[in-house]
Amino acid sequence: MNDKKLWKIFSLFIRLRDSDEKGFCKCITCGAIRYYKNMDCGHGHSRSHMGTKYDETNNHAQCKHCNGPAKHGNPVEYKKAVEKKYGPGTWDGIAFRARIPAKFGQFEIDLLEKTYKEKVEQLKQQKTLRE
Repeated sequence: MNDKKLWKIFSLFIRLRDSDEKGFCKCITCGAIRYYKNMDCGHGHSRSHMGTKYDETNNHAQCKHCNGPAKHGNPVEYKKAVEKKYGPGTWDGIAFRARIPAKFGQFEIDLLEKTYKEKVEQLKQQKTLRE
């Protein structure tokens, strides 16, 4: 299974989803504001957990500093932000889904890739982005 192309388009979707009409995102953990191309797609639970790798509630725009080796994703602040955004218990639900073994076949990968490509195009049409 190779989902590198899927991760690339999913990451782009998350950063565009979390950006304003001009493409600027606010880091979910520290609040830094950067252009979507200068942000990462941070994840609360590791991408190694396939059950939540492409879970939209587990992934958010995050600055490179918070998502990088210095802060390792800033997990305490990430959890707080997810609970604030989606409501109490959300983090525990994501943690539960992360522990469930999941496997994607090529069909699922191709379908998700197509879906997120369409979502990215819709978001790009809604925003005024500088390229």
